Parts: sequence; structure tokens; C-alpha cells
Amino acid sequence: MQIALLAPLPPEQNGIADYAGHLKQALEEMGVRVRTPLQGVGNDPHAARRRVADADWAGIDLVHAEIGGGRLAEFHALRALRKMYPQLPLTATVHDPERLVWRRHSLPWPLSLAASLRSPLPEIATVLADPLCLREERQLARQLTRLVTLTHIGNRCLQQRMGLQQAQMAVIPHGNLPITPLPLPALQPLKLLYFGFIYRGKGIEDLLESLAQLFVEKPALRARVRLTLAGGSEPEMAFGPSGSYLEQLRQRIRELGLTDLIGWHLDLPAADIPRVIQAHHVMVLPYRESSKLKILGKLRGTSGALSWATACGRGVITSDARSFAEEVSHGNGEIYPQGNVPALTSALSRLCEQPQIAQTWADRASTLGRERVWSLTAERFHTLFQQACGVRR
Repeated sequence: MQIALLAPLPPEQNGIADYAGHLKQALEEMGVRVRTPLQGVGNDPHAARRRVADADWAGIDLVHAEIGGGRLAEFHALRALRKMYPQLPLTATVHDPERLVWRRHSLPWPLSLAASLRSPLPEIATVLADPLCLREERQLARQLTRLVTLTHIGNRCLQQRMGLQQAQMAVIPHGNLPITPLPLPALQPLKLLYFGFIYRGKGIEDLLESLAQLFVEKPALRARVRLTLAGGSEPEMAFGPSGSYLEQLRQRIRELGLTDLIGWHLDLPAADIPRVIQAHHVMVLPYRESSKLKILGKLRGTSGALSWATACGRGVITSDARSFAEEVSHGNGEIYPQGNVPALTSALSRLCEQPQIAQTWADRASTLGRERVWSLTAERFHTLFQQACGVRR
């Protein structure tokens, strides 16, 4: 089988690029030939459409796309392909259900006039144009042969919002690398880890506030808890109109008196990720859902960082954002209401009082990780591709 993969790929620094790179390698290891016709076009919809028009699609059995993360190139490439090749099987992993892309590349006139104006006028224009975006998303979604989500709740939300047939839907959990298991470190001090891209919106401030509150309520724990902030600090995400987010985090850490308790691993090389995660007891992901996106729909994706915790055999404390509740329903962690700092403080307090819980979570995570290795995930995709090639829409 020969497929075309439409997706960002490493060295691009985002979770979908990492996902696509691992999927591509796993498929190739099982004998699938994978072409990447959009490689090098970035997130430029116009360049993506030109590449689709210029590429040789002879011998391609199926086209698979990775859609999400605010990217539009793959979305527009799929629209162009469906128009050019009505019978070509098209599949996609939708990383941010219940929508495909959430926004248009450009706003129609006269809403386009607001793009250069002061906030909140551009945001208002985006909301006003959303019915057009949603119509385009639904049109493409209904023309796809199969749509894959990483969780069941994401699958249900996508199907309902896009008005899809059950036969088009599939759930394939996030794959992970086969990581050699390591036992937990000694339970004192308790080592917590935030891992992922470090930028606004990840709720890291909530975690800092919770730690500070924990030590106010139980001063004796100060000597028994440590936190590491690890992950990528992509410049366009870490810097914005209000300055360096990393420096703002460091300033807040100083204000809360936590400097001596927090370590950093910025721009962590991929080869070092397992070692860093397994040096800790529990990963904490305090994500908050975007208030802007709530106007347009419900974000029901999952997290590559959460997949890394599973692969490395470590439990998690996460907010109930996205589809995290489903991902932590296997006894591999605890959920708290997003943005609820007292609830997060309580979860951390329970873990400190009963650190053996971390071992129970780790054991469950290890079992789940073995079930989701990329080799098995690629087999699930290969089966789906074979089924899709038997369908001519």
C-alpha cells in the first residue's frame, strides 16, 4: 500500500508534528510506503493547494491527513483533492474535535476590514464569520471516507457537530513509544512534573498557585515536594505583546517564594524525555480551555504530554479540560475541575499524604502504555486504511 500523508512533520515544534512523525515511521516499518507531498509548505493554504495541483498522485491508494492545532494547509489540501479526485479515499485524524479547523484562513468582506483593527473587533469578526467556517468544515467532513479521533468523547462530539454517519467514524487512541519501564524514585521528596510546550493557556499559573497554597496550609510539606517545568519554549508562543511568558513565570515563582523548589528543563531533546519523566513520580497537566474557543464549540482533543506519561509508566493529575477525563479513567491518575485552584491543591495534598497512590497510578499507566505502542497503533491505522480503500464514496 502507498499512501500520502498530509501533516506537519519534525523538526516543526508542535504535538501534531511529533504524532505524524511517529505514525509515519511505524507505518513504514510495517511495509506501508508513505509519501509527504506537503512537506516544506508550512501552514500556507495557497501553497498547499498549489502543491496538490502540481504533485503526481498516480499510485497513491489513499490520502491521510492530520488536522488540528490551528493549521489550515492540510484542510485546504483535502478540499482540493476531493474536488480533483472524487473517488480517492481520504481519511483524517482530527486532533481538535468537535471542529476540524475552528477558523477560516481569511474573513469575507466586509468582516475582513476588522482584521487590522484593535481588539476585540477582529475576534468579533471571527465569531460573525463562524457559520461560514462551520459550513465549510461540515462539507469537507461529510466527503471524507473515514475520520479518526483519539478518544470516544471526541468521536461523539465530532460526529454530532459535523453531522456524520457512524460508518465514517473511528477511534484510535494516541500512540506512544515503547519505553523501558523504570521503578518510581524514592517517595520522598515527591517529584512533580509539568511537561509540554510552555506558553500561555496551559494553566501553569494554577499549578504554581496550588503549590504555594499547599505550603501555606501544610508548611511541613515544603521539604517533601519538588516541581519541574519541562518542555518546549517555542519563541512565537513564549513571547507576545505582553513580553516574555517565561520571564513572567519566573517572576511569579519569585513572588510566591517557590524559587528553591522548582527546576527547569527547557527545549528538552526528544531522547531525554523518557529519562526526565521517569525521574518524577507524577505528571501534572493543569490545562484550561480557551474562553475564546468556547464561543465556537467544545475542544475535545487530548494531549501528547499525557501520552508520554502513559508510555513512561507515570500517573497524572489533570484538569477536566479536553478529553482528559476519559484518558485518566483507567486508574492512572486523578481529575480536578479546570481553573479550580483549591481543587488542585486538594489533589496535591492527597497525593502527599498517600504517596503510594503514585505507584498504583504508575502500574495502571504502564499497562495502558503497552497497549498503545506505535507498532500496534500503526496496525490499527493500516486496517482502517484497507477498509477505506474498499469504500468508494
